[in-house]
Amino acid sequence: MTGGIEAHPPVMTAVILGAHLIEVPGFVRLFRSLPGVDAYPQSIEDWAADLAHVRDQYEVVIFYNINRTPPNDTVKAALESLGETRQGILMLHHGMLAFPEWQLWSDIVGIRNRSFTYHPGETVQVDIADPDHPITRGLAPWTMVDETYIMDSAGEGSHILLTTRHPKSLSTLAWTRQYKNARVFCLASGHGTETYEDVNFQTVLTRGIHWLAHRIW
Repeated sequence: MTGGIEAHPPVMTAVILGAHLIEVPGFVRLFRSLPGVDAYPQSIEDWAADLAHVRDQYEVVIFYNINRTPPNDTVKAALESLGETRQGILMLHHGMLAFPEWQLWSDIVGIRNRSFTYHPGETVQVDIADPDHPITRGLAPWTMVDETYIMDSAGEGSHILLTTRHPKSLSTLAWTRQYKNARVFCLASGHGTETYEDVNFQTVLTRGIHWLAHRIW
């Protein structure tokens, strides 16, 4: 059974940024275009400080930061609280590469060694590994332009949804996991405007957010 995306209020979603430049107009248009998603882009420091006392109200937190050094005490404490509730966790593209030496991040992502090389502007054939999952149901394989990573693929405890055979990419492009009480969705795609505008990418991202919020099943 699939719950209707429009049947509920929009999913209150924090979009965490940090340590990486973004194509702002395309990025903002992307999140404005996602049906049933109420997105609040913010720095990881603002999210952790939580001056408005709303951090626990977000149904989903999307990590699109790539901080390479250990977090300060405030950020670390906020990140260590992930999984205490059913608040969904989405690791988007370079977000899964943040905090490379931190076991907590590797546990959430499901990749022990997150060393990588990157290759922008690659044409990627995306294949459907699980056509029955709510995030991928009804999708057909497609091709899009994106930045790819050569790195280890998702490991034990990961349910693989999308794959590719591109020689300059990890083989797993999208997967789900469980981290404590929280659903996790990892999407290795999502570098820039050319990808943001891809209809299939938008569909996967939208459904991923709604699945994390327990809106579709």
